[in-house]
Amino acid sequence: MTDTPSPSTETEYDTIIIGAGMSGLAAGIRLAMYDQRVCILEKHWTIGGLNSFYRMNGRDYDVGLHAMTNFTQRGAKKGPLARLLKQLRFRWDDFHLAPQRGSSIAFPGVDLQFNNDIRLLQSEIASKFPHQRDAFNRLLERLVDYDDLKQEDFERSTRAILNETLSDPLLIEMLLCPLMWYGNAREHDMDWGQFCIMFRSIFLEGFARPYKGVRLILKNLVRRFRELGGQLKLRSGVAKLHVDDHRIAAVELENGDKLFAKRILSSAGVVETMRMCDSLSEEKPVNAGQMSFIESISVLDCQPQSFGFDKTIVFFNDSETFHWERCRDKLCDVRTGVICSPNNYEYASEDGELDGGFVRLTTIADPDRWGALEEGEYHRQKLSWYDQSVSAAVRFMPDFRRHVIDTDIFTPKTIRRFTSHDNGAVYGAPEKRLDGTTHLENLFLCGTDQGFVGIVGAIVSGISMANRHCLAQS
Repeated sequence: MTDTPSPSTETEYDTIIIGAGMSGLAAGIRLAMYDQRVCILEKHWTIGGLNSFYRMNGRDYDVGLHAMTNFTQRGAKKGPLARLLKQLRFRWDDFHLAPQRGSSIAFPGVDLQFNNDIRLLQSEIASKFPHQRDAFNRLLERLVDYDDLKQEDFERSTRAILNETLSDPLLIEMLLCPLMWYGNAREHDMDWGQFCIMFRSIFLEGFARPYKGVRLILKNLVRRFRELGGQLKLRSGVAKLHVDDHRIAAVELENGDKLFAKRILSSAGVVETMRMCDSLSEEKPVNAGQMSFIESISVLDCQPQSFGFDKTIVFFNDSETFHWERCRDKLCDVRTGVICSPNNYEYASEDGELDGGFVRLTTIADPDRWGALEEGEYHRQKLSWYDQSVSAAVRFMPDFRRHVIDTDIFTPKTIRRFTSHDNGAVYGAPEKRLDGTTHLENLFLCGTDQGFVGIVGAIVSGISMANRHCLAQS
């Protein structure tokens, strides 16, 4: 799957795409379908960014993948998944998706079960918050057809709107918990537009996972891109974007080569993309995101169901108030977290069970403190915080520690290395560029900082920005 950088040439592309993550690959496919000369540049030796994969000790690991959101069944005509399949000319079976078995939001003394049928969450709220049943149904009516990015919605406070709609503070906190965990770059509060997108993607559509993990999606994307004549250059980091008369005139690689294109589409993030420009006279980078995490993968000697854990995902919080903020006084904040098992999906009978059991655990982390550690201390702290985060998690799930036979852990330092995002910010900058434009007339954004998150969201972002800025202008 690896391409090596080619010698410097004077070839001019129609579009150069920075980053071979989900959004960059999707944009490349869409443009190559219309015979554009497209080159995707990736600074690393592998594809996918944070949504990548690796092999260690004879086992395959996904990086970052808990679940794909926006799941819809085969044959669905509406929704982001159906849209991306149509736009990229994939079949539903190409992603080989298995729906979740069931998930929960766990707070002290109360939990809400949900799956890919909104009626379960409705019944849970009616049972445990009976005085909120009608208000929640009114909220659903407001959200059921939301399927767009509206600038005005990203300027409104979700907490303010929910406080006007629902009267129980605990229910508000419980609804915010999974939506913030799976796509909110802003501390404390959430843009209403982001809430609407995430609510639909998680509660109205749902979770799924390819049996073979994220590698199946990435391999299909790369295969299609190459079949259409696209060029992928790995180990080809961008050193500088040369600006001339409000345009990118050339893309200089870290090895000194210069490439030329009519348009540049960057999935590197708005702050990181602006930093590449050699002239920032008309615009300064916005503040980088602050939310980063530590994530552990525990390999078990059995399937999780054998010791009583059958949930796909558990979003937990240890108090009635959900604290969504960067950890600033220690390496990690284990008051809240996400527990996920890739074993707990409804895989097809011919797939069988995964080889081995897995539990993934994610908690909030301080990127500055992790980045400042010396190598030896860094490894010691990874082990220490693995223990502390697992101790926090087993308050909300059966204790699996006696079944652990191997572990791997990544931190904000790992995330920054593979995404180049400042602070290892998983969801990018809080201020999104919904139209994908920058102060330069031929430089555009796709991916997390354009406004969509998650695997399906990133793919849709790449498609949308390619359509809008690179095909409509051709």
